[in-house]
Amino acid sequence: MARAAPLPEVPVPSGIRSRYLENINGLRVHVLEAGFETSERPCLLLLHGFPELAFCWRRVMPALAEAGYHVIAPDQRGYGRTTGWDPDYDGDLASFRMINLVRDALGVVSALGQGFVDAIVGHDFGSPVAAWCALLRPDIFRSVALMSAPFPGPPVLTPSRPRSEDPVLGELASLARPRKHYNHYYSSREANAEMLSPRQGLHDFLRAYYHYKSADFRPAEPHPLKSWSAQELAKLPTYYVMDLNQDMAETVAEHMPASASIESNTWLSEADLAFCTAEFARTGFQGGLQWYRCATSGRFESELQVWSGRTIDVPSVFISGRQDWGTYQRPGAYEAMQLKACTRMAAPHLVDGAGHWVQQEQPEEVSRLLLAFLREAVPFNRS
Repeated sequence: MARAAPLPEVPVPSGIRSRYLENINGLRVHVLEAGFETSERPCLLLLHGFPELAFCWRRVMPALAEAGYHVIAPDQRGYGRTTGWDPDYDGDLASFRMINLVRDALGVVSALGQGFVDAIVGHDFGSPVAAWCALLRPDIFRSVALMSAPFPGPPVLTPSRPRSEDPVLGELASLARPRKHYNHYYSSREANAEMLSPRQGLHDFLRAYYHYKSADFRPAEPHPLKSWSAQELAKLPTYYVMDLNQDMAETVAEHMPASASIESNTWLSEADLAFCTAEFARTGFQGGLQWYRCATSGRFESELQVWSGRTIDVPSVFISGRQDWGTYQRPGAYEAMQLKACTRMAAPHLVDGAGHWVQQEQPEEVSRLLLAFLREAVPFNRS
């Protein structure tokens, strides 16, 4: 059997290295690491979202390491150069459920020889993983920073009965302009193939997707929605509430940035995007899409209901882009996070000039906010 060609180096800034951690909850986990030169540094664990990679933390890792931290960013289960996960739509869905993602994070911490981390930081779908880590193991995850996706708390304990389909889905489809929710599109069998082999090509699909959800695209200011109803949800951009008969590649194609905008982009160069494109071309999107299927299927909700009413009691903070609709995509979640789910939450930060990719679009400000939070939450002796 021919051996696979070696993968190209990850194009990260100086001071960040790429390596692998073996036998982590059935995975060989690829991590990016900064601040590894000296031992006994306090540790930070950074968790990416969809469609992202450990690479998407490259712009904040050097500043965090310079401040004295050992910074670890893994390619999570289903992504990048981490292997051992099931890529089949009909494969082992349970391995992608939230409790197992928490176990992955615990395995990374253990493999590093750390008894705990000063903070776990999660962006997008990495945010609920970070939240659950802090909720379930506050002894290990001493503080938590959530980005772009508010955590409203564990699901409410309900009587044991089959979960029925959300009626809002049918209401969205019945609007004068028929719509569908992106979570359920991402849970469909077709989504991976449609995004992996779109008409415009994978590179241009990702360019349009990242652009459309960034502050570079500003048709309106995000704001809270009144309720989880078809009429309110239809106010969200089409990357969240899609036209019924379009796939995601078709949805974002309408918002492809002009050549001049691409050339002037300072947070995602064509070379950086080419790396992301090559990684997803190799792995596909199904690994990440399995996370959405776990969330929408209802199969694993009863497991999470065991912690109904439990709160995150370690220091916490929320950071998002001021131009990010993700803060408000689930009505009431932003408020519930602050009022109920997190008992020691610092004032939230909405960073101007950033959309959904806040740690890439405004890395200096995100680094400053994280370090300010950490100084208050888990101070350490730098002498």
